[in-house]
Amino acid sequence: MGELTGKVAFITGAARGQGRAHAVKLASEGADIIALDLCAQIESVPYPLATPDDLAETVKLVEETGARILAYQADVRDRDAVKAAVRDGTEKLGDRLEIVIANAGIAPMAAAEAWQDVIDVNLTGVYHTIDVAMKPMIKFGNGGAIVLTSSVAGLVGIGAPMAGSVGYAAAKHGIVGLMRAYANFLATYSIRVNSVHPAGVNTPMIDNDFTRSWLDGLAQASTGGPDMGNALPVQALEPEDIANAVFWLVSDAARYVTGVALPVDAGYVNKR
Repeated sequence: MGELTGKVAFITGAARGQGRAHAVKLASEGADIIALDLCAQIESVPYPLATPDDLAETVKLVEETGARILAYQADVRDRDAVKAAVRDGTEKLGDRLEIVIANAGIAPMAAAEAWQDVIDVNLTGVYHTIDVAMKPMIKFGNGGAIVLTSSVAGLVGIGAPMAGSVGYAAAKHGIVGLMRAYANFLATYSIRVNSVHPAGVNTPMIDNDFTRSWLDGLAQASTGGPDMGNALPVQALEPEDIANAVFWLVSDAARYVTGVALPVDAGYVNKR
């Protein structure tokens, strides 16, 4: 019996990276999983996004823990598609939903045409996820916890004057506003809402030729300016590091923690 046995978790961006780590961690603690991912390319994103095979691998890894999982290919920009996945998943998993991880996101940092896509996915998609999921959570009456994936870029002013980068920072800052507002809106239903703010994480979003090149260019341009490194001697965190923090936020150990923007960043924000 795990800490989360009997609970159901809805996770967006679950095909790989942090989303997959969240799904496996929560499943290992007993939760059943509703996993959602686009599994297709967005034109303005210059690195490969997740595929159906990636989502199938998440399903396999979750099933190996003994948990149940239902996987859906859907776009968080499409509210109706998110709603359909939540409705179908909760019906099949016993009319429960206690945990929501709004994790889906893109980082098309240098793309001149990327502003709208990054706002639509990283901010509007998070809004859709909360708005759709909170209604069955309230209806089922079990309380619960919602965690929104932001970034250190949602707490400090970093990036470059490019549409994708500025849009990324704006969306990740906007997530903090959503988190604080919904923490108040949903408190009366015993639903807690927090955001998690990772520094660089070793996922396909960062570990690709485009993003590595962009980060190298940003570091060179910042010579004599802001220090882009972490305080602790680690270049990048692992997805499991973020999943461990998210697990704590949704567990009973954090039962009175709500409205908190939690950096998991090896001291990055503290250096700013």
